[in-house]
Amino acid sequence: MSEKTILLVEDNPDDEALTLRALKKNNILNEVTVVRDGAEALDYLFCQGAYAGRDASRQPAVTLLDLKLPKVEGLEVLKRLRADERTRLLPVVILTSSKEEQDLVNGYRLGANSYIRKPVDFTKFMEAVRQLGLYWLVLNEPPPKKR
Repeated sequence: MSEKTILLVEDNPDDEALTLRALKKNNILNEVTVVRDGAEALDYLFCQGAYAGRDASRQPAVTLLDLKLPKVEGLEVLKRLRADERTRLLPVVILTSSKEEQDLVNGYRLGANSYIRKPVDFTKFMEAVRQLGLYWLVLNEPPPKKR
């Protein structure tokens, strides 16, 4: 399980710390890579810019994508991932505090695998992260890697 990495795309330092703490408290010890804006997420996933030397065959098991991001918004990141053959099938979970119904609809329309509103209550957030980790890192069967 430890070879399955998580990409956390989160610009809010408090939400980043909270998510990392919730993962650790739930014994989800997978490697977590944190990027703090949409442009950095695209660079990471497409192995360009600061991530040009990254091994493109080691994509995250799941990307936790916030929507309200600097540089490139989350929905635009999702749109670009789904438009490219290399990243079209990567699991993307929108993890956001947005309560806008249009964000929910657009997220699914653009190909999100799941949409989770961040619970304000820490106990509920812990449980949401536990279930998220169990599903995406243990139960989910990803598509085979292209050779």
